[in-house]
Amino acid sequence: MSKRDLKKYLAELNKEQLEEQIIELYEKFSPVKVYYNFVFNPKEETLLQECKLKISNEYYPMKKLGRRSKPKMRRSVAQKYIKHFTLLGVDPFIIADVMLYNIEIAQTFSSEHIVKQDLFFKSMFNSFEQAVIFLIANGILNDFKPRIIAIHNQTIVQKWYNEPEFHTIMERFEY
Repeated sequence: MSKRDLKKYLAELNKEQLEEQIIELYEKFSPVKVYYNFVFNPKEETLLQECKLKISNEYYPMKKLGRRSKPKMRRSVAQKYIKHFTLLGVDPFIIADVMLYNIEIAQTFSSEHIVKQDLFFKSMFNSFEQAVIFLIANGILNDFKPRIIAIHNQTIVQKWYNEPEFHTIMERFEY
């Protein structure tokens, strides 16, 4: 069904029928429920804290039964939150904060532990590139410039093999 056909169909319904359909969608589909819950009660700060906790648990997992779990270091956890926040229409400043936090916590971890997987560094570069593109697209790069510069500086300090790629991104704007 095209958007035009949907509009035509909805125009034919009276107010009660529309309300019934929306309630049915709300009850039947979890994403609709999540969307309406967010729209009417946008607890962005709570969502942000929950998100940051999940991301940090990827690198610094909670102890289970007295023993420490092995870090999973999955970029996908942060990517899911970023996508979810974007779909909900969360403030771009919060989304940008999550994007940069993901890289910063990974860099903190790599400063304390030897990371041998090339995929980790490639993944962090992809996250960095996406974050910079997002910041530019939303016109908020200047608000986050100090954090971007700090991330780049950490790639130098930690001698990441792909630091030149980070540098190339940095050259796109004056810093």
